[in-house]
Amino acid sequence: MILILASLVHYTVFLYTVLIAVRIIASWFPKAAYHPIIFFISRITDPYLNLFRRLIPPIGGRLDLSPMLAFLGLNLVEKFLMMLFLR
Repeated sequence: MILILASLVHYTVFLYTVLIAVRIIASWFPKAAYHPIIFFISRITDPYLNLFRRLIPPIGGRLDLSPMLAFLGLNLVEKFLMMLFLR
């Protein structure tokens, strides 16, 4: 049961990481924001990314470093939960 829960956490974090990566790449293409899939991904990932955008605003108005902190945060949460589950 614990291994199933640990796997669920791992794959959920992995999926969310992929969604953030897709969101980052889509932001390079302004017209992509109007695509329904990208709009859906933005609605899912932006609340989490906005937590980090408050800490690190975009540099020069264009360079957004908040996803790096978001990836780090997801990684730390996953590692912490894995330590709890697999201890």
